[in-house]
Amino acid sequence: MMIRRSEGNWRRQRICCSDRTETTAYIRVGETEGKEGAVNNKTLNGNQIKVIAIIAMTIDHLTWVFFPGFQHIWYVYLLHIIGRLTAPIMWFFIAEGFHYTRDVKKYITRLFIFAVISHFAYDFAGGIPFIPNGFFNMTSVMWSLAWSVVLMVIFTTDRIPRWGKILLIILICFITFPADWSTVAAMCPVYLYLNRGDFKKQSVTMLVWVVIYAAVYFIFMDKIYAVIQMFTLLSLLVLKNYNGERGKWKGMKWFFYIYYPAHLFVIGLIRVMLGNGPIFP
Repeated sequence: MMIRRSEGNWRRQRICCSDRTETTAYIRVGETEGKEGAVNNKTLNGNQIKVIAIIAMTIDHLTWVFFPGFQHIWYVYLLHIIGRLTAPIMWFFIAEGFHYTRDVKKYITRLFIFAVISHFAYDFAGGIPFIPNGFFNMTSVMWSLAWSVVLMVIFTTDRIPRWGKILLIILICFITFPADWSTVAAMCPVYLYLNRGDFKKQSVTMLVWVVIYAAVYFIFMDKIYAVIQMFTLLSLLVLKNYNGERGKWKGMKWFFYIYYPAHLFVIGLIRVMLGNGPIFP
């Protein structure tokens, strides 16, 4: 049977179904398929959103090295607000990566390799001892993100009894607590994955976890910085325009993996040159 398409530029696109099977549909160039076949005009692909995350992250980390501590100056606040865009974008694409990966074991292994590399880069950048001596911000967010994918496997498998899942979840929450963004960066991506395809539920998920993290800062650390953390939700304005496409450049995945620890090593060098602590604390 022939399907007639109206005039205009059309292209074939593979559409992933909920059971991870694929079908083919014709979509007008510049548009993507939305929920239940509805056409939407979302404008940002994965590569473009990751570039936004990279820029925001770099601004935030440079702010920490040039304005160490959390200095109560309005433009420092602004720079840190820009930096709040990054973490939720990383959480979102960790969930997307789990959905699209063809080999979960390789995906997890890759994340843990970069988590180990990023641990030394993160600690060097922040002047933090390589061997953790505390319970907060002792290693990079990559540690929690790697464990997040493990949690996705635990949540979605039928091979582990319910009591076993609960014990493993508690254990992983304890293991990831000392990382940047703590347990939130391990748990939030899981629920973003479980609610994949429903952006409203994903937004509520992110709201809940960000509020929890901000509340911890408000109670135990810095109240103003807790308010700054709430600006993390601005990332929803970016993610709302995600069109579900990767982008033309296939190398962005590896670029992001390499850029994250590399820019932290550079920031560490800047920290040392500015005299903000010894090379190896």
